[in-house]
Amino acid sequence: MTETTTPVFPCPSIPETLDFYRALGFEVSFEQTSPNPYAVVQRGAIALHFFGMRRHDPATSYSTCLISTDAVDALHAAFRTGLRAAYGKVPTRGIPRIGPLRDTTYGVRQFLVTDPGGNCLRIGQPTGESLEHGPRPAGAFAGALHLAALLGDAKGDHRQAARVLDRALARAEAAAPEKPGAEAAGERPTAPEWVAALVLRADLAIRLDEPERGAELLRRADGVALTAEERAGVRDALRRAAELREELGEEPAAGPA
Repeated sequence: MTETTTPVFPCPSIPETLDFYRALGFEVSFEQTSPNPYAVVQRGAIALHFFGMRRHDPATSYSTCLISTDAVDALHAAFRTGLRAAYGKVPTRGIPRIGPLRDTTYGVRQFLVTDPGGNCLRIGQPTGESLEHGPRPAGAFAGALHLAALLGDAKGDHRQAARVLDRALARAEAAAPEKPGAEAAGERPTAPEWVAALVLRADLAIRLDEPERGAELLRRADGVALTAEERAGVRDALRRAAELREELGEEPAAGPA
């Protein structure tokens, strides 16, 4: 037997929803206005159905689905390009929006897309065999960075994630090279950890409507010297920094190599 599962999402406006998915590269394969508004969009093997619901509130929607792919980086890039062309900029806050591409702690490389109806697409590519959360990294700073990413991404608690990172950054700045035990306790981060933390904190600041704070944190991240190997290890953080600069209307960084 062959079975297929297809999500059916509510939306207050079929036309607005279809315009959004066209921007993502989907084709409209079916649309009707009566007796009930209904539409189907498709992109490759991804098929999504929508029904019109006038009283549906996108801000209170819990509708979501998982989409597995073997080309998550390419999809993320294509979606951002399409949205930029359709909206004049990439929508990253509010509704609709597209989130950053990140490696999660549970073995999936993913990003989230929220459409005009508040429906969330979790688009991911497995990076491991298990979906269990990985162990918390050793060291105070690495552990705080891990926790902040969980709070910000998995729970959406941006304010608490910012508090966790602020404490870790303050401890790291106070951990001068001569401080006994700082390195052993993991309070003094490596250069890649420092960049990742500053970029994540900048991301959180912008989400919390603190753009000036976000810009200042990005400038600090620009000043951290990285080797070519270290840059490869924090490619997602560097990509996210570039996306945040675009959102802030700033020029691309020309930081140290």
